[in-house]
Amino acid sequence: MEGQSGCLANFMQKARPYIAMISLQFGYAGMNIITKVSLNRGMSHYVLVVYRHAIATLVIAPFALLLERKVRPKMTFAIFMQIFVLGLLGPVIDQNLYYAGLKFTSPTFSCAMSNMLPAMTFVMAVLCRMEKVDMKKVMCVAKVVGTLVTVGGAMLMTLYKGNVVNFPWSGHIHPHTATNGDVPAASDPSDSDWVKGSIFLIIATLAWASFFILQAVTLKRYPAHLSLTSLVVFIGTLQSIAVTLVMEHKASVWSIGFDMNLLAAAYAGIVSSSIAYYVQGLVMKKRGPVFVTAFSPLMMIIVAIMGSFMLAEKIYLGGVLGGVLIVAGLYSVLWGKYKEHKEKEAEEKPAKTNPNDLSLSVISHDDIEAANNINTMNNSTGVAVAVAGPIPTAPMVAIAAPKA
Repeated sequence: MEGQSGCLANFMQKARPYIAMISLQFGYAGMNIITKVSLNRGMSHYVLVVYRHAIATLVIAPFALLLERKVRPKMTFAIFMQIFVLGLLGPVIDQNLYYAGLKFTSPTFSCAMSNMLPAMTFVMAVLCRMEKVDMKKVMCVAKVVGTLVTVGGAMLMTLYKGNVVNFPWSGHIHPHTATNGDVPAASDPSDSDWVKGSIFLIIATLAWASFFILQAVTLKRYPAHLSLTSLVVFIGTLQSIAVTLVMEHKASVWSIGFDMNLLAAAYAGIVSSSIAYYVQGLVMKKRGPVFVTAFSPLMMIIVAIMGSFMLAEKIYLGGVLGGVLIVAGLYSVLWGKYKEHKEKEAEEKPAKTNPNDLSLSVISHDDIEAANNINTMNNSTGVAVAVAGPIPTAPMVAIAAPKA
């Protein structure tokens, strides 16, 4: 019974990073659907970013103040500048461009394009010497090939749109949803908007990959996860306000009521910015930045199903083919990371003593008597004498271990 409970505890310990990242993908999927509805209703994505991170700051800052008041490292100028850049990369650049790309394309397409994140993170980790590439090892080959396949899938999705792929329930869902005023149907973007949205999404993904790399570096110097998260979202809120004041000149864009716009800001702030940033930091410290970004294909599948029901979203053949390539590449990267992690675990295990590797020294009576004579001479003269002589090799004795 104790053995079974120990195995279960060991399994849960190893499964925690996987459970955490899978749960985050469900949270991200809901954020994409709710945000798309809010953007379709005319909400400015600049204002949405401000409200999102303001709510995230209010939610997570009290926990950081209470739980990490004794372990919070001292703030230095170098750490502050890293947090400042993290605010620019995540809340400002990534979120604004991602929302712009989401507005011009569709939730499923945006999620599929964001699956380039592990490939971009892997490349940047190699350039920053956080990842080692040894092409003699199969795991490294898998990561490199997976990265190339992922980039190819993203290019296919951008350059080839194709025909509409109908789900079995499409004929029943689309007409009803398109006429439902509560949930507006997804519009059919033009080819120019499609390419423009794709470019926005690629730049957003590049900024997000840079965020992961810098976050991994900052966590080593500032390991207080909650405090770092609250500082990043707070600085990002201030930066987003400045960007919004430059881009939006009407005071009416700031108005928000108890509607879908408030739900989108609250959901994104609590789930995607507060909980997600914190959980990602914890998992990243244990498994690395590439592992954190390797679960996004699950979000694409969830969003595709939810979007077809709730938004009457159209899925195109180019998106399906490109998505398949991206998923294949991503799991090739994930497999390589898994093998690398197992190899690192094996190297870090302390060397255990081999019970069969024992040697016994046989000391004779003459040796003991000779040693006593030397000690007697030294005591009588008071002079320390160094005696050099050949050291005999102890005979090896094989000892059979008891059988269970």
